[in-house]
Amino acid sequence: MLSGGDDGVPDGIGMARLAWTRLPTADAEGAGPSTSAAAAGDELFSAAAVESLDYEVIENYAYREEQAQRSKFWVPYYVMLKWLFSLLIGVAAGSGIPEIKGYLNGVDTHGILLFRTLVGKIFGSIGSVGGGLALGKEGPLVHTGACIASLLGQGGSAEYHLSSRWVRIFESDRDRRDLVTCGCAAGVAAAFRAPVGGVLFALEEVTSWWRSHLMWRVFFTSAVVAVVVRSAMNWCNSGKCGHFGAGGFIIWDISGGQEDYSYQELFPMAIIGVIGGLLGALFNQLTLYITKWRRTYLHKKGKRVQIFEACLISLVTSTISFVLPLLRKCSPCPQLETNSGIECPHPPGTDGNFVNFYCSKDKEYNDLATIFFNTQDDAIRNLFSAKTFHEYSAQSLITFLVMFYSLAVVTFGTAVPAGQFVPGIMIGSTYGRLVGMFVVKYYKKLNIEEGTYALLGAASFLGGSMRMTVSLCVIMVEITNNLKLLPLIMLVLLVSKAVGDFFNEGLYEEQARLRGIPLLDSRPKQVMRNMNAKDACKNQKVVCLPRVSRVIDIVSVLRTNKHNGFPVVDRGQNGESLVIGLILRSHLLVLLQAKVDFQNSPFPCGPGVLNRHNFSDFVKPASSKGKSIDDIHLTEDELGLYLDLAPFLNPSPYIVPEDMSLAKVYNLFRQLGLRHIFVVPRPSRVVGLITRKDLLLEEDGNTAMAELQSTSVRGLLNGRLLGGNAHLERPLLDNLVIE
Repeated sequence: MLSGGDDGVPDGIGMARLAWTRLPTADAEGAGPSTSAAAAGDELFSAAAVESLDYEVIENYAYREEQAQRSKFWVPYYVMLKWLFSLLIGVAAGSGIPEIKGYLNGVDTHGILLFRTLVGKIFGSIGSVGGGLALGKEGPLVHTGACIASLLGQGGSAEYHLSSRWVRIFESDRDRRDLVTCGCAAGVAAAFRAPVGGVLFALEEVTSWWRSHLMWRVFFTSAVVAVVVRSAMNWCNSGKCGHFGAGGFIIWDISGGQEDYSYQELFPMAIIGVIGGLLGALFNQLTLYITKWRRTYLHKKGKRVQIFEACLISLVTSTISFVLPLLRKCSPCPQLETNSGIECPHPPGTDGNFVNFYCSKDKEYNDLATIFFNTQDDAIRNLFSAKTFHEYSAQSLITFLVMFYSLAVVTFGTAVPAGQFVPGIMIGSTYGRLVGMFVVKYYKKLNIEEGTYALLGAASFLGGSMRMTVSLCVIMVEITNNLKLLPLIMLVLLVSKAVGDFFNEGLYEEQARLRGIPLLDSRPKQVMRNMNAKDACKNQKVVCLPRVSRVIDIVSVLRTNKHNGFPVVDRGQNGESLVIGLILRSHLLVLLQAKVDFQNSPFPCGPGVLNRHNFSDFVKPASSKGKSIDDIHLTEDELGLYLDLAPFLNPSPYIVPEDMSLAKVYNLFRQLGLRHIFVVPRPSRVVGLITRKDLLLEEDGNTAMAELQSTSVRGLLNGRLLGGNAHLERPLLDNLVIE
């Protein structure tokens, strides 16, 4: 039943009644046009255990009461903790990038940011990368940084009794999103020692919402990562950390390589971009097919099959890496410059070019073992190296390209933490070096380096697979320390991305959709411009709740519907139904479990309800399932009681008219990070018009005395008119028309 009367209704609800238009009830004819625009999406992906995040601030009365009770020291403390956590993230931090990309796009997938996920990523990444599989560490590092940021934001892990209430002030998904963004940037900065690239990666690839304050904190976090990594490397230079300190802060320094290029080289460089786009798009499609097959047939058989699959792939990888170099004949060491610093041959297991692998003579090396019997970082350094003409034969490079490409396709998607940056660089640098060999042979110029083309090939494959441009360009410059090649890197990235976009989407977008993560692209589809908001929800039925609802009716609605938000209606003075706000499913579950707000009367409650809850009572831990209606047990007497929803609803959610373009609704939904939008009939009257001038504040040194500029202008205008001065001055008129 619907409650009547205005007794006990707070001012916010009364204002909402005046400002909002009529909304049909659930059983009314034509109820479809007025509903939550996100409801269909929540139901569509329910099988994937995903849920939208609440980036919108729920300004209910528990929130307002808590804001009013905070002292003047709370804001400095809040800001200080944000910067402190940004510092800590910079010191601690399957590829989890698709899941993190979905989280920052507004989708919460259960389990992706938990403490046990963090531990699994750390040790799993150590084992998979150390085992020599065709995968990298950067994806798990991004996920690791995001997990650390999320745990810091919610004060630790309550499940493992590792929490503190002193830092548990980031209770909104909006604050946690900012910290997770810092964690993603820290992961990339740590993986490649590229702090600026980490910032741009977070901006371009993973986050969907950005602002200047977040840029400062992300930049600060990446700077801390650079300082910490550099300090750790200096400490490890004594040999205490194995290979960690080797190579300097620049991973693949090629600053001493090719310094100039001719216009004749632009054509083969563009060819490299085309090859990268084709191979990158093929890689995305093959991994998509294999992952679908793996999820459909293989992973349904249990965890043991997944473990067996990972072990089998590891065995195959090790066998290929050992057997193929045995089948390759050794080559005599080339004549090297005396000041090149390169030694031939190197024994297996040591860093450097020209690896001696079961060669019969002393001055011979195995070019295939030079790639296989090295860490991925050292193998890439060898492919990028200058002054090493004819180190690799075309046959060896083609053999390695085919085998490593196949291994990378099969390995990606297994039950191990996996990144695709480093394998992509390995693949691209292989065919890039192959093209460079033909260019050197064709042009016969001494200033052309094969390693330069290997670098361009690496950039082209990453651009063709991941479809990144700006961040990838900066990362490639930072990791190679060669700014002169920036125009060439930009060229191959633009070409490879254009070619790849012709066939399919980027790797992370494809994998996210395969996992059932409903990503919202940066731009709406073209067909949405010919649709309106009413078309998007015309097949849906509105599920509304009365302001004062029976407990049994609320339980019934929660059991029979999967929606995560419900419009709340009340009776107006003329008996019509008026929308007074939106209440979330999670908030209803909190109220049902607490039971302290149940009442015998079917009429609105008094103001005393505000003291029964804190805003933190309604906060759901990040990446958790939250409460379920099946976990709540109520007696027959409790089911017959009533619950007044007014103090707990959001009285001012976003609304759009039913004839608004769906493309416009899409942009509003994505740019503001919304979860629900009400679609209502065309409003019948206007209570005011806000312009830019209305949003500017004039402060007199005291925030309590701050007032809107337009208000002071109108006050001045009214004073002059009331004082008998009927003329308007020109400067005053100019102020009034600015919008």
